[in-house]
Amino acid sequence: MSLQDTPRSERVHIGIYGRRNSGKSSLINALTNQEIALVSEVAGTTTDPVYKAMEIHGIGPCVFIDTAGFDDAGELGTLRIQKTEEAVKKTDLAILVFGAPPYTQEAEWTARFRQAEIPLLPVLNKSDLWNTVPELAKEIRRICGREPVVTSALEDTGIEEIRTALIERLHDRQEREITGGLVTAGDVVLLVMPQDIQAPKGRLILPQVQTIRELLDKRCLVVSCTADCVQSALDRLQKPPSLIITDSQVFGQVYAVKSEESRLTSFSILMAAYKGDTEYFVRGAETISRLTEDSRILIAEACTHAPLSEDIGRVKLPRMLRQKIGEKLKVDIVTGQDFPEDLTGYDLVIHCGACMFNRKYVLSRVSGAKQQNIPMSNYGIVIAYLTGILDKIIVK
Repeated sequence: MSLQDTPRSERVHIGIYGRRNSGKSSLINALTNQEIALVSEVAGTTTDPVYKAMEIHGIGPCVFIDTAGFDDAGELGTLRIQKTEEAVKKTDLAILVFGAPPYTQEAEWTARFRQAEIPLLPVLNKSDLWNTVPELAKEIRRICGREPVVTSALEDTGIEEIRTALIERLHDRQEREITGGLVTAGDVVLLVMPQDIQAPKGRLILPQVQTIRELLDKRCLVVSCTADCVQSALDRLQKPPSLIITDSQVFGQVYAVKSEESRLTSFSILMAAYKGDTEYFVRGAETISRLTEDSRILIAEACTHAPLSEDIGRVKLPRMLRQKIGEKLKVDIVTGQDFPEDLTGYDLVIHCGACMFNRKYVLSRVSGAKQQNIPMSNYGIVIAYLTGILDKIIVK
């Protein structure tokens, strides 16, 4: 997979925030060397956030998010600000653009980024218009706790300084791995991959592709089969594989035939650790034993595909839950970004592997559930619990 093919969910998300007409769009165009954002003297030209995938030397694959001004007004302006607030949940690093003082709103947003633990890079833009740059920079430093980068998108000054600062801010960003410390070079790994009807003919779904690539990079020996060929694959190996990664839907089937020497996990559980909080998800799954037919469960899918026959989120998982808890159990399903802020009406939230979302966005949902004391889990972990093997598999 080339850098240009890197999925958006795997890229560093860099959000550009500021008031209307502070020069955000001009700045993002200068940073990317492309006219990806509409520039106008009319305040409020940017409406919905604009996402642009890029490659920056020293950072690698990233996504720039050009947001609407957080000082927008009116009914439409309120909707724009809501979209900007939604973009914050996906932001790994925020560029806060300062224009003319006063900086009351910028101070409020600085506090918001700090609370969300989002690294902040302050930028004093349109420096060609200000006669008091040192004084303005001092005020920005007081608000943000760091020296701003002084730029002028019009004069194309300070752009390289921003790129350098971005690299410095992201330098210590921890690189995460899907398989973590589960494998080492030379390990034989068996991948059990049912021919999912959600994947077009000739393709694999994203978590499977990413896992294969990572295992190959780690110099593992990768053996793949479908669920109906598991026993045949095991019989043909000279010794049991070190690790078996399966589709969660056939957990029970694979567990029944695997050797005690082989550790077992699933693609969904690996993604849960890669994108979310597995400890919280395990505790969430364990609350199922306390649910009744009067309980209410929310199932959240990152994908927005049309419902398919025997769909795991819409059909299989609700059926398994009702078989365990009772046929009258209430199950709501949301897709894509349609995730409610208020979760207090639910007894449990079950999220998919979220391969289409970046980790920051998934953790924002986890944080919301924690703040409201709502248990949350993951497809694979819940299926393992319902199958009775959660304590017998690898949940890293």
